[in-house]
Amino acid sequence: MVLILGIAFIAGVVTAVSPCVLPVLPIVFAGGAAGGSRRRPVAIVAGIVVAFTASLLVVTWVLRKLGLPQDLLRDLAISLLFVAAAMLIVPQLGLLIERPLSRLSRRPGSDLGGGFLLGLSLGIVFVPCGGVIQGYIAAQSASVGDLGAKTVLITVAYALGAAVPMLAIAYGGRAAASGLQSFRAHAQTIRVGLGVVIAASAFLIVFHVDRTLQTKIGDYTSALQHTEKSCYARRNLGYRCNREQSRLADFGAAPDFRGISDWFNSKPLSMAQLRGKVVLVDFWTYSCINCLRTLPHLKAWWRDYRSAGLEIVGVHTPEFAFEAAPHNVGAATKQLGVSWPVALDPKYKTWNAYRNEYWPAEYLIDKRSHIRNEHFGEGEYGRTEELIRQLLGERGPPKAQLVDTTPTEVTTPETYLGYGHALADYVGSKPVPDGVSDYKAPKDVTQNGWALSGRWRLGREHTTAVRAAELALHFHAKAVYLVMGGRGRVGVEVDGHALRTIAVKGISRLYTVLSEPELLDAQLGLSFTPGVSVYSFTFG
Repeated sequence: MVLILGIAFIAGVVTAVSPCVLPVLPIVFAGGAAGGSRRRPVAIVAGIVVAFTASLLVVTWVLRKLGLPQDLLRDLAISLLFVAAAMLIVPQLGLLIERPLSRLSRRPGSDLGGGFLLGLSLGIVFVPCGGVIQGYIAAQSASVGDLGAKTVLITVAYALGAAVPMLAIAYGGRAAASGLQSFRAHAQTIRVGLGVVIAASAFLIVFHVDRTLQTKIGDYTSALQHTEKSCYARRNLGYRCNREQSRLADFGAAPDFRGISDWFNSKPLSMAQLRGKVVLVDFWTYSCINCLRTLPHLKAWWRDYRSAGLEIVGVHTPEFAFEAAPHNVGAATKQLGVSWPVALDPKYKTWNAYRNEYWPAEYLIDKRSHIRNEHFGEGEYGRTEELIRQLLGERGPPKAQLVDTTPTEVTTPETYLGYGHALADYVGSKPVPDGVSDYKAPKDVTQNGWALSGRWRLGREHTTAVRAAELALHFHAKAVYLVMGGRGRVGVEVDGHALRTIAVKGISRLYTVLSEPELLDAQLGLSFTPGVSVYSFTFG
């Protein structure tokens, strides 16, 4: 337990210097440089730790239970940043607000309360880049009733790790200010300047620069995340260790299929029945573009090696509720030309038995029903085929000679359009969960951002067009895909030029919005007839 807490602490340190936190750091520096008590940097960072820990563990759950918008506290925190800036710019306002807050430090006239208030606001707008530790905390805190001492301790260790670089930056700001003769001579003028820095940084956060900065400059901390991604850390958090190897290994007996509600293209199967065959268990879902791009390779292997003893079993574990409906899965299986057995795993029983985390994921199982290789995501098709051939005892050159179409460019990340995913990169007017409301999009949407205009009903998984509904997205990719449901039409335009109209009908599924031979960095505009629902964007 001590070691995993240490790993969480290191993960927090790495998080605090990652690209997506950069907009917060000038505020920490300016807050420390603003003068006052020597312990003001400590008060600022203490506020960050308290708010950051609470936001990771309980804030999302509380807002959901109260039926409040998920970005309510973020809006409040940004408002407090502007208040903190005003306290530096207008001394009288600072004295007025500091007076009641000084009670927090039990020292009359102290500015520690104001520092703590600044830290609280930063702890809420502090949006960490995703990682193994953060993902574990998010999963465990989905229901406060499931929180245990381990989760709380890991969260605190993570928050304290994030606090260390920030404390150093705050004290660096104080040291820089103390070392300047001009600071003492022109203290109020410099405090006004620091207030302007905080206000300008808060202004950037309003426009989601904190969410888009990482994609602009790249993630330079990926090389520092080895400890967090280690097999020890992943196993102690209940995850599998990524075990892709250049040659066949033996990872023990494969779990049996559990919790399967329906079978397609086959009678119910078990590992005992499949013993004596080489089995490829493919975790997929029919609206996942990454899964769909693997299908040509799966079809080729099924065609070329089935007679030699290969069995493919597609475990369809739904990401969205409509993917758990047997009718939809059966229809999609036929439409996509999937002819091997498909097991519907609606409650993630088989997914959890394999301790899987990815769509798609491939588990290669030998004739003794032992897992011999794992692969997560797209790609490595030639290597996977070679391992299949080894287990089958096939000689000669590989039969499948398909081109690997796995994208290699950095594109806009997957974007969910329901409030259940915290509306990442949403930049429009205030969202109203589970209600019909009018929306207005900004004239220009920031990089990777999206916004609604017209009348929409915002749901947990999907958002449904009601009247004069439009969606704007600033994307960077060759191809744009959108999961949609309902029935109606969608007009598509790029940078103001009309391209096409998409007819939405039948089961909810993935639609190709556009596909170009070269990378585009452009504004996508979509217009919807009433009744069309949108779930998520993916890119290629």
